[in-house]
Amino acid sequence: MPVKGNQFRSNSFRDEERPRGSGRERLVKEKAESLPKFTFNNGRVVKILGLFFLVLSLYFMVAFCSYLFTWEEDQSYVLDVNGGWSNLFKTSEELAKSDVQTPIVENWLGKFGALLSHQFIYEWFGVASFIFIAILFIIGYRLLFKVHVVSISKALGYSFFLLIFISLTLAFFHSFTSDYPHFLEGEFGFWTNRLLQAQIGNAGIAGLLGFAALTVLIIAYNIDFKIPAREKKTVLEVPAVPDEIELEDEIKSEPVEFPLNNRRREKTLAEEKFAEGSESTTLKQERIVPPVETTFSAAGETVVPRTVPLETAAAATALNVPKFVPADSDYIKPEVSKPEPELTIERTAEEKTAKDLVEQFGQYDPKLDLSSYVYPHLDLLENHRSNKISVSTEELEANKNKIVETLNNYNIEIDKIKATIGPTVTLYEIIPAPGVRISKIKNLEDDIALSLAALGIRIIAPMPGKGTIGIEVPNQQPEMVAMRSVMATEKFQNTHMDLPIALGKTISNEVYIADLAKMPHLLVAGATGQGKSVGINAILVSLLYKLHPSQLKFVLVDPKKVELTLFKKIERHFLAKLPGEEDAIITDTKKVINTLNSLCIEMDQRYDLLKNGHVRNLKEYNQKFINRRLNPEEGHRFLPFIVLIVDEFADLMMTAGKEIETPIARLAQLARAVGIHLVIATQRPSVNIITGTIKANFPARLAFRVLSKIDSRTILDSGGADQLIGRGDMLLSTGSDLIRLQCAFVDTPEVERISDFIGEQRGYSSAWLLPEYVDESGEGGSVKDFDPNDRDPLFEDAARLIVLHQQGSTSLIQRKLKLGYNRAGRIIDQLEAAGVVGPFEGSKAREVLLPDDYALEQFLDNLNNE
Repeated sequence: MPVKGNQFRSNSFRDEERPRGSGRERLVKEKAESLPKFTFNNGRVVKILGLFFLVLSLYFMVAFCSYLFTWEEDQSYVLDVNGGWSNLFKTSEELAKSDVQTPIVENWLGKFGALLSHQFIYEWFGVASFIFIAILFIIGYRLLFKVHVVSISKALGYSFFLLIFISLTLAFFHSFTSDYPHFLEGEFGFWTNRLLQAQIGNAGIAGLLGFAALTVLIIAYNIDFKIPAREKKTVLEVPAVPDEIELEDEIKSEPVEFPLNNRRREKTLAEEKFAEGSESTTLKQERIVPPVETTFSAAGETVVPRTVPLETAAAATALNVPKFVPADSDYIKPEVSKPEPELTIERTAEEKTAKDLVEQFGQYDPKLDLSSYVYPHLDLLENHRSNKISVSTEELEANKNKIVETLNNYNIEIDKIKATIGPTVTLYEIIPAPGVRISKIKNLEDDIALSLAALGIRIIAPMPGKGTIGIEVPNQQPEMVAMRSVMATEKFQNTHMDLPIALGKTISNEVYIADLAKMPHLLVAGATGQGKSVGINAILVSLLYKLHPSQLKFVLVDPKKVELTLFKKIERHFLAKLPGEEDAIITDTKKVINTLNSLCIEMDQRYDLLKNGHVRNLKEYNQKFINRRLNPEEGHRFLPFIVLIVDEFADLMMTAGKEIETPIARLAQLARAVGIHLVIATQRPSVNIITGTIKANFPARLAFRVLSKIDSRTILDSGGADQLIGRGDMLLSTGSDLIRLQCAFVDTPEVERISDFIGEQRGYSSAWLLPEYVDESGEGGSVKDFDPNDRDPLFEDAARLIVLHQQGSTSLIQRKLKLGYNRAGRIIDQLEAAGVVGPFEGSKAREVLLPDDYALEQFLDNLNNE
């Protein structure tokens, strides 16, 4: 089905959710929409413009061609002081009063044609003005027939060059014959040539014209100026051979073998001629083969064949030298290779329609609804401290000596030691002497911590990919990593990640940026007061700085009710919520369950859209929609990323349990491809909170300081999180890698300023609405509650649709009848109350209770007669 352009120009992704009016209002609206509308979008104006340009090009062509034959007769009119453009619209009475005798105009298009052609040809560009005809024809043909002849931008560029080049070239050659200008070069070419003659002379003009011509040829055809190298040809000297050879002379001659291939021994020429049984045999040219150049040894017996180039074969042919082949030779005449046909790709009708729409209206712009949106700037963030690493040389030397001394006390020798200074900890890398067991060093973790009198000593044995053993020692004066210093870096500003999050800096003081879209979900754990909430704020702020409101939506769950309330002001820009809810930030456990199930419905709907769009992930789907290759009438829309952030997951698991775990596990397993990503945080990473089902689908885990090794193993599957020093010190596990980071610090006033800056701008009318979800225990009614007189006008259409597809689904009614989710939900409730479909069954479609259309019609007749 072809897609109208004005349907694509609607950039609101909530248009399909708007409820329609009553049946009569809808009928009036459909009749009004069916009437032809004279707008620019429906293509009529474009066709009229195309026809106008075609007629205008024809008019120019007739006027210009006539000027070539009648310009001398029309000179008296177009050059007269009292004639020309000034008298074009004067009446005969006005001409009589001014005593002006209007001369007769010979141009085929009258006075206007004479004046127009004189203006373009004589006073402007000369005969080069015929290029205007081609330009007008190309534009008109493109607009009227929608056929891509040539690129309009390239045609305009080359035409502009040809106008100037042809006019100036004709003026240059005409200057050698006469100084008086005429219609060949026009006034522009004449005076431009006179000006250049005075400045650079005729030789300079010739060089300039040649340079311009070669420049355009290089741009258009990318010609090169390589001189072809001469190939050395090997000339084969062939002795004169008589037409006929006596058999006796040939038998007396010594036979020479020509091994044409390595597997067969070919017969000699004498043997071939002897087999023919004639006294005098004429040599026959049976098959043409490349001649073989032979080299004899000193004894005159061995022959080394070498193929002669084809040029030599051509020379031998010119000398009329016969080529011979033994009778039993398997040599096959080489076939002339035919050029392979060019690969042509035929576009489908859908692709051609999408291409025409893109050329006519441009690509779909999801940011158009909030085109005036301004991204937050860095001045909203504070630069905490100077971000200079304050680790003195004395501290480094003292720590090094203590490490070496402790190892020497246990007879462990090292060959080399080096230090890498980070914002919070310093990494000392040691290379042990040959024969030293790594386990001995690893068991000395507490002894090294005792000698350094430091908290949080962590030994990495061995360092991945380095062949060293790492000892992380906290700095005496750790530096705070400001969020501004991380975002101001070129690495963050120029990133091309889909969902970039600036987590902080590594031990080597490098900015670390991760892509949440590739994680694809993040599990955050840490004890109270160790920086977990700051890490959540850092993730949110990073995404707010890089993405437009049309590209990203947050679903915020905050059981503690105080952590995420700072982001309430950006509700109309970035937040998503259930229909009918007042607050977009969810704090009630019951609403959390409904929201998670609603996200599962959204995930299923998105997978249906991806299936119908024949794509595999959200990025490909949105790119296809932007290129107008998906029809909004079929339910397609631009899909933003959805990031679910749960601040305290342990509280939800304690109060809801399986009701929370099931949708979370389902989203973690399936939602990656449709752009739904989860960030779950908890302060108690125990096995009854982070269950195996949830943990298996969260390969990326972020651990702040925890209180026990058991908790560290629960969240990271290894120790280390219990040895962190707190205050933003964290470990990021991304599968096989374990990276120590210092979390970027963003304070509460900074978050408030960012929220105020975004919230004060123009936003959408409301938060982004998730699909409506009604709990199983509270959905549906009974037949006693069903009033046949209070049915929806589309009740019967929806019933026929459900019975036809044998699928009781709200999304089916929403797509096929083009309704909002709320109205489709009410219709499905009425169908259940009337007995057409069964009760709600979770994520499965409802059971259809009527088997076919006949049973449905009987049911509707009985229902209407009541």
